[in-house]
Amino acid sequence: MSFDEIYETLMEINAVSISVRLAMAMVLGGIIGLERGIKRRAAGMRTYMLVCIGATLVMITNQFLAGIFEFTDPARMGAQVISGIGFLGVGTIIITRDRQVRGLTTAAGLWASACMGLAIGVGFYSGALIGMAFIFFVTTVMHKFDTELVRRSRALDVYMEITDSSHIYLVLDHLREHRIKVKYMEVMRPKYDYKENCAKTALLLSLFLPSRKIHYEVISKIGEMEHVNFIEQV
Repeated sequence: MSFDEIYETLMEINAVSISVRLAMAMVLGGIIGLERGIKRRAAGMRTYMLVCIGATLVMITNQFLAGIFEFTDPARMGAQVISGIGFLGVGTIIITRDRQVRGLTTAAGLWASACMGLAIGVGFYSGALIGMAFIFFVTTVMHKFDTELVRRSRALDVYMEITDSSHIYLVLDHLREHRIKVKYMEVMRPKYDYKENCAKTALLLSLFLPSRKIHYEVISKIGEMEHVNFIEQV
């Protein structure tokens, strides 16, 4: 059997092409989800597999219906997947107690995995493979670049807890002495510490550093202040 004959077989709706497409969706979706699973995100390898397989099956069904019914829109079901997958992505996005948003990359990855599944389902194999390579590159290699870029940025957002609201000015004076500008400050509701039997004031600060510095070094210096009980980057 020649390559052209194999390709024509895979483009048609038959048991062989369905098996190949679903297996391809499982493998490619699993590769994308592997990185998320290793980092213990809400959506891991199996979730990505299921999303990609589901999107693939939708497009196979779409192609099957288009071959039976003359007036069927072959892109209709795929369009619903592209918009509908957002509901699943929202479930992976959370806001922590210090108002830090997490899960955006996972949600975007699920959406991209669904789009990849649509390409597989319609038989656009080259597009799916090239798309998988780019998605995997962004979620792995670019993650390290993005982390390093943010780590050395002059903009720094921190969440901190201090012993009393009257010590806020001490924190601001300390930042001013080190030429750190406060672009935004929010005083949050006091958090009661049952271990120390006292209420601690929480602050959310957006800082602008005088020069590019490693963020954890700046945070460490601020954390050494007498009245700062807790501090972390957000």
